[in-house]
Amino acid sequence: MVTYLDAETAPMRNTGQIRLYGADAFEGMRRACQLTARCLDELADIVQPGVTTNEIDRKVFEFGMDNGALPATLNYRGYTKSSCTSINHVVCHGIPDDKPLREGDVVNIDVTYVLDGWHGDSSRMYPVGQIKRAAERLLEVTHECLMRGIAAVKPGARTGAIGAAIQSFAERERCSVVRDFCGHGVGRLFHDAPNILHYGSAHEGIEMREGMIFTIEPMINLGRPHVKVLSDGWTAVTRDRSLSAQYEHTVGVTRDGCEIFTLSPKGLDRPGLPS
Repeated sequence: MVTYLDAETAPMRNTGQIRLYGADAFEGMRRACQLTARCLDELADIVQPGVTTNEIDRKVFEFGMDNGALPATLNYRGYTKSSCTSINHVVCHGIPDDKPLREGDVVNIDVTYVLDGWHGDSSRMYPVGQIKRAAERLLEVTHECLMRGIAAVKPGARTGAIGAAIQSFAERERCSVVRDFCGHGVGRLFHDAPNILHYGSAHEGIEMREGMIFTIEPMINLGRPHVKVLSDGWTAVTRDRSLSAQYEHTVGVTRDGCEIFTLSPKGLDRPGLPS
């Protein structure tokens, strides 16, 4: 049975209970999430043909150090990088390396900073040079899925409403929703309850309540939804090698809806796409 509790009295581990945060926590999350958003803004000018994902990862690390924050992924369960960089058919958790980006690639960059104990988690898709219309359309559909999922967040609704909004739009656009990964509670912990599925029924899931904080991060494929994890234990790819895309925001449930903590201060939430 799911229970809710005041986040200030909760243990510093994932117990499966849903934490309800107050005004001070929301302010802490605003600061951490806006730092992440500013970093993702900076990357918009860096992502181009010939740049390696290791260079991008180095920028993420240095930006965090310059602003008093640590990348949450660095040394997390043995992961050795400051970000995840997922290119083309990589669904998520791509590991930065020295392979240069190529004209026409699309890359998701996922960054989480820990600032004063709070985790700011967000990701965006970046086109590399000129991309094909099919790739551009996938990015447009995926970002719209994210925003439709966010629009379903309000007290009293079920978390299934988020997934239903995402799935119905994605499938109407003849795309598929990855089932193997989901959004998650976030705050003092990197990954916490509840899990936020990106598919399902509006009548399923737990009841959303004011004070909850979680990520919404749909992964949408041009082909089938099936994925596999490579031998490195991290990199997830589409089984049919179709293109995959993902956008992610961290949100907090408010009295009458939600607050998006990770919005771009420069309006670059979907860089490289027509506004």
